[in-house]
Amino acid sequence: MPDIGNIEPQSTALLIIDIQERLMPVIAEKETVFTNANILLKGAQILHLPVIVTEQYPKGLGKTCPEVALPDGQTVTEKVCFSCMLSDEVMEQLRAAGAKSVILAGAEAHICVLKTALDALEQGFEVHVVADAVSSRTLQNKQLGLERMRQSGAFIVSTEMILFQLLHQAGTDTFKQISKLIK
Repeated sequence: MPDIGNIEPQSTALLIIDIQERLMPVIAEKETVFTNANILLKGAQILHLPVIVTEQYPKGLGKTCPEVALPDGQTVTEKVCFSCMLSDEVMEQLRAAGAKSVILAGAEAHICVLKTALDALEQGFEVHVVADAVSSRTLQNKQLGLERMRQSGAFIVSTEMILFQLLHQAGTDTFKQISKLIK
């Protein structure tokens, strides 16, 4: 049976990719990326998902933007490779978490997010790219990046869609907490 993208919290990790100070000022719809990355981060805390945050060459592109509300004690993994999957540190964190699925958010959709998605798929991970939490310098490159990931087998989702996919029923405390994030 083909992989249909049913995602389970106990085997899922959230990757926040390169939302950095010198990159984001030129990114299309950056405020939407900030808002939805923060919703995903809060949702990950509620659902107890491991969170991996990367910075591409921070000496040149700066640190993670202050608009991104990283959880207390969150480690940030520096990288120079475009794909997060080529970072030994990222791979160690994914293995330690027992992740089979990854949720991707960040910048740029057609470069680092794309390369991460393709490499993750090649390594057997199920990939969920949050369309309203990724972007590029141009909307055309964002759309082309999303389409390229879809062609290769990544699931393209929204922030609300992925958070509710990780839940199984309404009426629980977890459901109520996630619902408040979306409103």
